[in-house]
Amino acid sequence: MRSGRVPAMSHEDPPTQRSDRRPLVERIGMAAIALLMAVLFGSVALAAFVGGELFLAVMAAVGCLMTLWVGGITLLRG
Repeated sequence: MRSGRVPAMSHEDPPTQRSDRRPLVERIGMAAIALLMAVLFGSVALAAFVGGELFLAVMAAVGCLMTLWVGGITLLRG
């Protein structure tokens, strides 16, 4: 029979924070990918707006802005 008790978790040290930043080339590459995705989201937003699909246009525009925001954070913060 099982007692219903959960086995104790191991008490390992938490992972250490990396103090070094990502290389500049990697940050630029990831920001470029984010920019490409933002352009794609923006084109979907524009096409949906022209086609009369207001909800899809708003959602795609929000996706575009969020992608630009995260790409900028990636580039600056690294």
